[in-house]
Amino acid sequence: MRKSQIPKPKSQAPRRASSALVLGFGVWALGFGVCGSAQIARQEALNGVYPGAAIRAEQVFLTPQQQKQVLGRGDADVPSALVARYIATKDGKVLGRAYVDTHTVRTKKESLLISLDDKGQVLRIDVTAFNEPPEYRASDAWLRQYRGKSLTEDLAINRAIRPIAGATLTARETNNAVRRVLAIDAVLESGAAR
Repeated sequence: MRKSQIPKPKSQAPRRASSALVLGFGVWALGFGVCGSAQIARQEALNGVYPGAAIRAEQVFLTPQQQKQVLGRGDADVPSALVARYIATKDGKVLGRAYVDTHTVRTKKESLLISLDDKGQVLRIDVTAFNEPPEYRASDAWLRQYRGKSLTEDLAINRAIRPIAGATLTARETNNAVRRVLAIDAVLESGAAR
Protein backbone atom coordinates (compact mmCIF):
# COMPACT_ATOMS: atom_id res chain seq x y z
CA MET A 1 0.00 0.00 0.00
CA ARG A 2 1.19 3.43 -0.81
CA LYS A 3 1.01 6.27 1.73
CA SER A 4 -1.91 7.80 -0.04
CA GLN A 5 -3.87 4.56 0.33
CA ILE A 6 -3.47 4.25 4.14
CA PRO A 7 -6.88 4.93 5.62
CA LYS A 8 -6.98 7.93 7.92
CA PRO A 9 -9.04 7.77 11.09
CA LYS A 10 -12.28 9.70 10.78
CA SER A 11 -11.74 11.41 14.12
CA GLN A 12 -8.81 12.21 16.38
CA ALA A 13 -11.15 12.25 19.44
CA PRO A 14 -10.43 8.68 20.67
CA ARG A 15 -6.67 9.26 20.48
CA ARG A 16 -6.97 12.64 22.23
CA ALA A 17 -9.23 11.18 24.93
CA SER A 18 -6.82 8.34 25.68
CA SER A 19 -3.87 10.76 25.73
CA ALA A 20 -5.77 13.06 28.11
CA LEU A 21 -6.63 10.09 30.34
CA VAL A 22 -2.98 8.96 30.53
CA LEU A 23 -1.80 12.54 31.15
CA GLY A 24 -4.49 13.10 33.80
CA PHE A 25 -3.57 9.88 35.60
CA GLY A 26 0.11 10.84 35.51
CA VAL A 27 -0.59 14.25 37.06
CA TRP A 28 -2.83 12.64 39.71
CA ALA A 29 -0.15 10.08 40.59
CA LEU A 30 2.55 12.77 40.64
CA GLY A 31 0.41 14.84 43.00
CA PHE A 32 0.38 12.02 45.53
CA GLY A 33 4.12 11.61 45.22
CA VAL A 34 4.77 15.31 45.82
CA CYS A 35 2.61 15.78 48.88
CA GLY A 36 3.60 12.53 50.60
CA SER A 37 1.30 9.75 51.51
CA ALA A 38 -2.43 10.20 51.44
CA GLN A 39 -4.35 11.01 54.58
CA ILE A 40 -4.83 8.08 56.89
CA ALA A 41 -7.90 6.97 58.82
CA ARG A 42 -7.60 7.27 62.60
CA GLN A 43 -8.20 3.58 63.30
CA GLU A 44 -5.60 2.57 60.71
CA ALA A 45 -3.09 4.97 62.26
CA LEU A 46 -3.82 3.76 65.80
CA ASN A 47 -3.43 0.11 64.76
CA GLY A 48 -0.10 0.99 63.14
CA VAL A 49 1.25 2.81 66.20
CA TYR A 50 -0.06 0.38 68.83
CA PRO A 51 -0.20 -3.03 67.08
CA GLY A 52 -2.27 -5.64 68.92
CA ALA A 53 -3.45 -3.16 71.55
CA ALA A 54 -6.99 -2.62 72.75
CA ILE A 55 -7.85 0.98 71.96
CA ARG A 56 -10.47 2.88 73.92
CA ALA A 57 -11.76 6.28 72.80
CA GLU A 58 -12.60 8.86 75.42
CA GLN A 59 -13.52 12.49 75.71
CA VAL A 60 -12.15 14.56 78.55
CA PHE A 61 -13.25 18.04 79.62
CA LEU A 62 -10.41 20.16 80.96
CA THR A 63 -11.25 22.33 83.95
CA PRO A 64 -10.38 26.04 83.72
CA GLN A 65 -7.44 25.34 86.06
CA GLN A 66 -6.20 22.52 83.80
CA GLN A 67 -6.49 24.82 80.77
CA LYS A 68 -4.27 27.37 82.53
CA GLN A 69 -1.77 24.63 83.36
CA VAL A 70 -1.68 23.53 79.72
CA LEU A 71 -1.09 27.11 78.58
CA GLY A 72 1.69 27.52 81.16
CA ARG A 73 3.42 24.25 80.29
CA GLY A 74 2.96 24.17 76.53
CA ASP A 75 2.86 27.87 75.68
CA ALA A 76 0.05 26.99 73.26
CA ASP A 77 -3.54 28.15 73.51
CA VAL A 78 -6.32 25.71 74.40
CA PRO A 79 -9.18 26.53 72.02
CA SER A 80 -11.58 24.03 73.60
CA ALA A 81 -11.98 22.34 76.96
CA LEU A 82 -13.05 19.17 75.13
CA VAL A 83 -10.18 16.78 74.44
CA ALA A 84 -10.56 13.69 72.24
CA ARG A 85 -8.06 10.97 72.98
CA TYR A 86 -7.46 7.25 72.69
CA ILE A 87 -5.90 5.01 75.34
CA ALA A 88 -3.97 1.98 74.02
CA THR A 89 -3.56 -0.97 76.39
CA LYS A 90 -2.17 -4.47 76.07
CA ASP A 91 -2.21 -7.13 78.79
CA GLY A 92 -3.54 -4.56 81.27
CA LYS A 93 -0.65 -2.15 80.65
CA VAL A 94 -1.02 1.30 79.04
CA LEU A 95 1.14 1.45 75.91
CA GLY A 96 0.32 5.06 75.14
CA ARG A 97 -2.23 7.73 74.43
CA ALA A 98 -3.17 9.40 71.17
CA TYR A 99 -4.82 12.81 70.84
CA VAL A 100 -6.79 14.43 68.05
CA ASP A 101 -5.85 18.07 67.50
CA THR A 102 -7.87 20.04 64.95
CA HIS A 103 -6.75 23.58 64.19
CA THR A 104 -6.73 26.18 61.41
CA VAL A 105 -3.58 26.46 59.30
CA ARG A 106 -4.30 29.48 57.07
CA THR A 107 -8.05 29.59 56.60
CA LYS A 108 -8.90 25.88 56.57
CA LYS A 109 -8.72 23.02 59.07
CA GLU A 110 -6.10 20.35 59.63
CA SER A 111 -6.54 17.39 61.98
CA LEU A 112 -3.57 15.57 63.43
CA LEU A 113 -3.51 12.35 65.39
CA ILE A 114 -0.57 12.74 67.76
CA SER A 115 0.39 9.41 69.32
CA LEU A 116 2.47 9.25 72.50
CA ASP A 117 4.16 6.42 74.35
CA ASP A 118 3.41 5.57 77.99
CA LYS A 119 5.99 8.17 79.16
CA GLY A 120 4.37 10.98 77.13
CA GLN A 121 6.91 11.19 74.28
CA VAL A 122 5.84 11.48 70.65
CA LEU A 123 5.70 8.18 68.78
CA ARG A 124 4.12 9.37 65.55
CA ILE A 125 2.07 12.16 63.99
CA ASP A 126 -0.53 11.32 61.35
CA VAL A 127 -2.43 13.82 59.23
CA THR A 128 -6.06 12.65 59.24
CA ALA A 129 -7.51 15.72 57.49
CA PHE A 130 -5.92 18.57 55.58
CA ASN A 131 -8.21 21.04 53.81
CA GLU A 132 -5.57 23.54 52.67
CA PRO A 133 -3.95 23.12 49.24
CA PRO A 134 -1.77 19.97 49.18
CA GLU A 135 1.46 21.92 48.63
CA TYR A 136 1.14 23.30 52.18
CA ARG A 137 0.87 19.85 53.80
CA ALA A 138 3.79 18.72 55.95
CA SER A 139 5.55 15.66 54.58
CA ASP A 140 5.82 12.44 56.56
CA ALA A 141 9.60 12.92 56.66
CA TRP A 142 9.17 16.36 58.26
CA LEU A 143 6.68 14.99 60.81
CA ARG A 144 9.10 12.18 61.76
CA GLN A 145 11.47 14.69 63.38
CA TYR A 146 9.04 14.84 66.33
CA ARG A 147 9.55 11.16 67.20
CA GLY A 148 10.92 10.69 70.70
CA LYS A 149 10.43 14.36 71.55
CA SER A 150 9.01 15.56 74.86
CA LEU A 151 7.91 19.00 75.99
CA THR A 152 10.99 21.19 76.36
CA GLU A 153 11.91 24.75 75.39
CA ASP A 154 13.79 23.31 72.41
CA LEU A 155 10.59 21.87 70.93
CA ALA A 156 10.29 24.87 68.63
CA ILE A 157 10.74 25.77 64.98
CA ASN A 158 14.39 26.68 64.25
CA ARG A 159 15.52 24.87 67.40
CA ALA A 160 14.92 21.12 67.59
CA ILE A 161 12.44 21.36 64.71
CA ARG A 162 13.50 22.55 61.28
CA PRO A 163 11.11 24.81 59.29
CA ILE A 164 9.25 23.91 56.11
CA ALA A 165 10.13 26.07 53.11
CA GLY A 166 6.95 27.52 51.66
CA ALA A 167 4.70 26.20 54.44
CA THR A 168 5.60 28.32 57.46
CA LEU A 169 2.04 28.38 58.80
CA THR A 170 1.75 24.58 58.63
CA ALA A 171 5.01 24.19 60.55
CA ARG A 172 3.97 26.70 63.19
CA GLU A 173 0.48 25.21 63.69
CA THR A 174 1.84 21.66 63.79
CA ASN A 175 4.42 22.63 66.40
CA ASN A 176 1.72 24.40 68.45
CA ALA A 177 -0.46 21.27 68.23
CA VAL A 178 2.37 19.00 69.41
CA ARG A 179 3.21 21.33 72.33
CA ARG A 180 -0.48 21.58 73.26
CA VAL A 181 -0.96 17.78 73.18
CA LEU A 182 2.18 17.11 75.22
CA ALA A 183 1.06 19.69 77.80
CA ILE A 184 -2.49 18.27 77.93
CA ASP A 185 -1.12 14.77 78.39
CA ALA A 186 1.22 15.88 81.18
CA VAL A 187 -1.61 17.70 82.99
CA LEU A 188 -4.05 14.79 82.64
CA GLU A 189 -1.48 12.19 83.66
CA SER A 190 -0.32 14.20 86.69
CA GLY A 191 -3.98 14.37 87.79
CA ALA A 192 -4.44 10.64 87.24
CA ALA A 193 -1.36 9.85 89.33
CA ARG A 194 -2.86 11.42 92.47
